[in-house]
Parts: sequence; C-alpha cells; structure tokens
Amino acid sequence: MIISVASGKGGTGKTTVAINLALSLNGNIPVTFLDCDVEEPNAYLFLKPQIKSTQSIGIPIPEIDKFKCNYCGKCAEICAYNAIAVVKKQVLIFPELCHGCGGCSLLCPEGAISETEKEIGIIEEGSTSGISFIHGKLNIGEPMATPLIRAVKRKVNSDGINIIDVPPGTSCPVIEAVKGSDFCILVTEPTPFGLNDLKLAVETLRKLKIPFGVVINRADLGDSKVDDYCAKENILILMRIPFRREIAMAYSKGVPIISELPEYKERFKKLFDNVQANIK
Repeated sequence: MIISVASGKGGTGKTTVAINLALSLNGNIPVTFLDCDVEEPNAYLFLKPQIKSTQSIGIPIPEIDKFKCNYCGKCAEICAYNAIAVVKKQVLIFPELCHGCGGCSLLCPEGAISETEKEIGIIEEGSTSGISFIHGKLNIGEPMATPLIRAVKRKVNSDGINIIDVPPGTSCPVIEAVKGSDFCILVTEPTPFGLNDLKLAVETLRKLKIPFGVVINRADLGDSKVDDYCAKENILILMRIPFRREIAMAYSKGVPIISELPEYKERFKKLFDNVQANIK
C-alpha cells in the first residue's frame, strides 16, 4: 500500500502527519518512509534515522562531438525544452534546461551526440525504530526535482506500507510524488490560504483519479470555511489536530507528537483505519 501525504500549501503540518502516521504503524506492519520533498527534506530531523548507504542520482546530458557534427540543427528542433541551440558553427548546451530525455542523441543523423551523466542529487537510505527510511536531497541550484523523486520512489517496498512525504504545492514534483498512490492524505489548515491551496490540491488529485481525504491541522483556529468546502464537495475529513502548545513545543524540539503525547498514537492508528476503509 502506498499512502502519500500532501498539502497544497507549505507549512500546514504535512510532515508532522506523515512521520506520526509511520511511527504509529510501526510494529504491526513493515513500514517504509519515503521523503520525496527533495528540495527541503526534513523528516529525518524527527525520525533521526541511521543512514547506511548513499547513492548519487543523475540525468544524461548531451555532449557534442565537434568532428562529427555538421550543425544541421535537428537536435535543437526536437528539444522541447530549448536546452540546445545551434548557431553558425557552434552548438550550445544548457544543462539546467535539459530533462535528460535522450531524444537529441537518438535522432542525430550524424551520431554526433553522446550522453554524460550529470549529478542532480543523492538518495540516502537507512532505518529508524524499525522503519525503513529513504529520502532524496536535490543539489543546491538544481531546477528539476522530478528525476530525483522518481529515483526515491523506485525504493517503494511492495510488501508493506509506504508513507510518502510529498513536496508542497501542485506542480510537477507533487504530481510525480503522488502518482501511483493508493490514497492521498491532504493536510490543510482553516485559513484562507489553506482553503485556496486545498482546492488546487483536490482538483489535481481528482484529475489523477487518486482517492483522498483531509486532515485539518490547528483545527480550532481560523474559520469554518474548510469544513464548509469539504461538506459541499463531499470530501471526507479523516482527522482533526488541535492547536496545542505541547504539539508546537514538541515540533520545535524535533520530537514527534506521539512521543510527547502518547495518546495520539491511537488517533493516528484510527487515521490509518479510515484511510484503509476508503481505498477504492
């Protein structure tokens, strides 16, 4: 089973829900935690895994053989991302625009294009409290997170429960992270910004045909518009987490909620039961 935890908006408590859900299930079922928020992974701050292996992840970047190239420009014509430009007797490569599709090398009539690997980030694997842990770290300045997210998701364990911590927003990295999920938990907050981005996330998941439900964090703040929207759209509210000083203090210390407030373990187990009951 693959359960992704997304938010639409950053700062709603998505990682908090993901890590506490994983820790609540530990001991009953094999659990794998995959932090796909590769631009800013932070689940390790709470789970504190022992890292056992590191793997470099790259994408293929074109390299031009000047002795074979006749500057016909076909490589530039087929590049949908404008990563190649041919000007007079020179071919310009823009690695930061390249998506590593390999089309240019495949279609070059002179066979003048080979590919070289460009590292975009790393994957680290380890374990913590019986949970298998994998996260990706995108290199600073790299514009494309999706190839690294794809590499992290190749570590999904087909024999247990996989919890995916999804990047915020509704852009390409989010689509890549939630794709293939059996269920997606959307974490929101009862504020105008939370509602706006929840609507965008709901629209995205409906287009992807992924079943989902909502967790409202800091549920006793703000207004009732998130509840009204969920009722109108027939969206299941899976759990409410109140605004409590103890939870905020635990977060500030990098401590999971269930470690500081053990009674929440049963609440997160119930969240999992609600998810299981609503997987189509």
